[in-house]
Amino acid sequence: MRVKTEAKREAILAAASDVFRELGYEGASMTEIARRIGGSKGTLYGYFSSKEELFVAVVHEEADKQFEPIFIALNKETDDLPKTLQSLGEKIIEYLCSVNAIQSRRAILAESGRTDIGKRFHETGPKQGMQKLATVLEKQMVLGRLKKADPLLAALQLAALLDCETVAPLLLGIEKTISKSQIKLAVSRALNTFFAAYGTDKTTPK
Repeated sequence: MRVKTEAKREAILAAASDVFRELGYEGASMTEIARRIGGSKGTLYGYFSSKEELFVAVVHEEADKQFEPIFIALNKETDDLPKTLQSLGEKIIEYLCSVNAIQSRRAILAESGRTDIGKRFHETGPKQGMQKLATVLEKQMVLGRLKKADPLLAALQLAALLDCETVAPLLLGIEKTISKSQIKLAVSRALNTFFAAYGTDKTTPK
């Protein structure tokens, strides 16, 4: 019986990341990924049950590296919530608008009608991210910096506001790139709308 190790799992994810980036989701194969790590497909399937599961794991691995520091920062005490959300919102959107992130999202959307990859991606990624954001917003509601409301709904609405001028146009190919200055302005407008709905006299956007 083979013993699974974290080091082996990380090696598989690294190799898979390279293959998916070079060949795209459709062009990538478990055979090629196994070749890159010098093992067998049996080894891969011992860690990941399908190409879909492996792809989702790769996407989340890369996203976690970007988002974990952001959620840690969001959980810290802040005297200026609008300024904090502006800074961290820009970092989130910059990553979500990166070439790799957009290509991965497109691949997931394309496959969602044929497999459970969309549901798998949502359950192990965005859903958990929204729950973490909801926890942050709920804390701010308790402190009186945001109006009392359903924190998860507030998180979903904030995410939608941040996406609509940035990620959505890139996904559809309406825009090819979005500059940092465009992201900064889009995040500012999203937060103005968010605070118009949820802000209190303690949170006046700067």
